[in-house]
Amino acid sequence: MKCKNLHLLLLLVTVISVVTLKAQTPARPWNNKECAVVLTYDDAIDADLDNVALVLDSLKLKGTFYLIGSSPVVTNRMNEWRKLAARGNELGNHSLYHPCDGSLPGRGFVTAETDLSKYTVSRAVKEIRTTNTLLTALDGKTERTFAYPCGDLQIGNQRFYDELKKDFVAARGVNAGLQMAKQVNLDNVDCFMINGQSADYMIDLVEKAKQSHTLLVFLFHGVGGGHNINVSLDAHSKLLHYLKANEKTIWVAPMVNVARYIKKIQAGN
Repeated sequence: MKCKNLHLLLLLVTVISVVTLKAQTPARPWNNKECAVVLTYDDAIDADLDNVALVLDSLKLKGTFYLIGSSPVVTNRMNEWRKLAARGNELGNHSLYHPCDGSLPGRGFVTAETDLSKYTVSRAVKEIRTTNTLLTALDGKTERTFAYPCGDLQIGNQRFYDELKKDFVAARGVNAGLQMAKQVNLDNVDCFMINGQSADYMIDLVEKAKQSHTLLVFLFHGVGGGHNINVSLDAHSKLLHYLKANEKTIWVAPMVNVARYIKKIQAGN
């Protein structure tokens, strides 16, 4: 009898332990989904409005478009950007002139006027805030995220974003990585830059994010052309259709929404 009671006690302890472990490691930690996916599109090019917006709208998915304030595509198509934002997409800040550090290797494309290494922090901050003013005029919003042009974080030895933390909810970088909410550095959010990869490659990244319950941010430039960094229309479409088909387990949202959620998690709320 004593052995039987001991067996029942051990079984009860095991069941309690399993239940407790599951409670401590939720399988749906991202807005009650298994992972979060953010679709970001850089540089404010025609393909954003001509190609990307169409497929996003058809599937009722939302993304983040990082606009260069001085881009003629912004100037010439303001009403379309305004409507894009009104449909729930984020207009993010990608600076006024897209300055990159011309002192780094492989930066022959950087002009004297857009060489971040020649900037002062004050100039960079003013130009980024000017772009925020333009974006607010387009979408009426005061909360948004930033994306570092070329992924460059510093002017000299100073991180210019330190002066801008109160202006943005978060900033997206260019380093590849999958992270849980508490691991994410909102001053430099990881992403995967896509340049010619297949739909299978991108969908496999989403599967990895689901398995690890992490954040996956895609960084696109051209979609079906329009940029030297490009993904085919077919591959992009297959990814988005996969996300839509699995929306019960994948949270697809603009960067600003996901960043707000991460802030709450990191604050313990």
